[in-house]
Formats: sequence, structure tokens, C-alpha cells
Amino acid sequence: MTTTAPLRSPCPPGACICGRDPLLETPGADLRILRLTREEEKHLLARLEKLKDLADLEHLQKRMYEQLGVRVDVAPGFNEVRTMLGIEIHIDDLPGLCRKTRQAIPAAIRRGLKNHPEIAYELLNSHDLLHGT
Repeated sequence: MTTTAPLRSPCPPGACICGRDPLLETPGADLRILRLTREEEKHLLARLEKLKDLADLEHLQKRMYEQLGVRVDVAPGFNEVRTMLGIEIHIDDLPGLCRKTRQAIPAAIRRGLKNHPEIAYELLNSHDLLHGT
């Protein structure tokens, strides 16, 4: 007997442009993102808010890609970084990724960086922005 992982329930019609239904209809499509149920999303966001260090953030980025297919890039912005909003967090387009989730992940990462500013300093230093200071 095989059991399938629960899939995310559909968004209300017209509320989201995630493309869940066409993704389900496509044979051989990568359905990993649909395994992110609303309950699992809450756990993920809570975990992103409780970052320990830069290595932990990088580990979570790697795990999100491996388990869900979501590629999240976190880097200092092109302009001067004065606040956590100056750090760019980019999520690649992915069919099936809900619009609210696409907004919630960067917000949770920013809250995690705000709670532990030393992680933001590590991030800036890893991109050689604080070299010599």
C-alpha cells in the first residue's frame, strides 16, 4: 500500500495566480512545491524567523531547494544597505508557488535577520562589503 503526501489545498478562485491546477494536469511535472501545505508553511516560516547564523540560512536555502524546488537567493542589494530592506531576497518563479507564500518567505527571512543582525553582517562580509573594517 502506497500513501501519497498531502498536497496543498487550492487557493480561492481569482485570489492567486500560482498555477496549481495546470501543474497538476501536466504529466511528469515537479509537484514538490505542492507538498508545502499551509501547516508546513507555518513551520517553515517559524524556522526562518529563528535563524542561528549564516550557515543555518544557507542550509535552509539548500533544504528548500531539495525538498520543494524553491530557489531562494539572499544577497546585499545593489544600492547601499542601511536596513534589512536593503538585503535582496529573490525567489525564482515556480509554478504552484502561492503568491502569499512567495511574499511570506522573504518577510520571515528579514525578521530572522532583524532578530539576529550579526547574520546580516556575516552576509555582508561574505560578499566582501565589510572588508577592511
